Amino acid sequence: MTGNHTAQEPKHKRDLTRRKVVVAGAGAAAAVGVGGTLAAGAFAGESGAKGAQASASSTSTAGETCYKLTSETTEGPYYIDADKLRQDITEDKEGIPLTLRLKVIDADTCKPVGNAAVDIWHCDALGLYSGYESFSGGGSGGTPPTDAPSGTPTDVPSGTPTGEPPSGGGGGGHEEPTSDTRYLRGTWRTDRKGFVTFKTVFPGWYQGRCVHIHTKVHVSGEWTDAGYEGGTTCHTGQFFFDEESVLASAEVEPYSTSTTERTTLDEDTIYDQSGTTGGLLKLKYKKNDIAKGVLATLTVGVDPEATHTGT
Repeated sequence: MTGNHTAQEPKHKRDLTRRKVVVAGAGAAAAVGVGGTLAAGAFAGESGAKGAQASASSTSTAGETCYKLTSETTEGPYYIDADKLRQDITEDKEGIPLTLRLKVIDADTCKPVGNAAVDIWHCDALGLYSGYESFSGGGSGGTPPTDAPSGTPTDVPSGTPTGEPPSGGGGGGHEEPTSDTRYLRGTWRTDRKGFVTFKTVFPGWYQGRCVHIHTKVHVSGEWTDAGYEGGTTCHTGQFFFDEESVLASAEVEPYSTSTTERTTLDEDTIYDQSGTTGGLLKLKYKKNDIAKGVLATLTVGVDPEATHTGT
């Protein structure tokens, strides 16, 4: 079976261990991007925040920007290449319900990228990453890396908890997991129109970073009973939340119990301040009642021919 062959849909009722992505050419140039905007009306078929449910629109809109790539970023230290093939990644984590719906397109042709494997992973409402609880969550006694490239100042304020950091300090290098937990991590396939939807919770924050979700897009692999195998990683990025939504979430438990100093979107060292081009999500929720749920959408422009390791 090849990446162009229609594979049998993975069973979301079953948690399957995912493939190891084969990165073609370790020295391949990264697809450093500057684009991929969300078109007005690109998700016209979606409902509002009530229930945070989404329905796929039937066609691409003429206004979609096709000639720019969504910004590439470091993958950070907390990526685990053993995620679950599933759309609902919540497990038992508390937090504001979040439906994340992405449309993956070829930034050159604007055609949808179907049958791709999309990874997402993020911290919980109190800043903890599954697999790395001893490292993450600034308010829990550990000093987490900031996902920033090596050598980037982190401007850590004095008085910060001084628990033992991971080896390698605050750089963007990978750290080996220290637990078997895998909540708030998952992989699913894009449909023939390029859409993929995940159910999760609104992320919290930890020291040195604004609120964000990590992502990878893999193409040309094979969907098998054992998971998604082979292929290349054509995009590594992060999704971001506007300040208004984060401030609203901070009034809701358990986010309101966090004692960790928060980095704003403007202060973040990873977000490039370019709006949807840089991964800023379009959000829908009921004003003054964000606890009911949030719908987040974005069109992600990728170069399927590129290889980007996230390092």
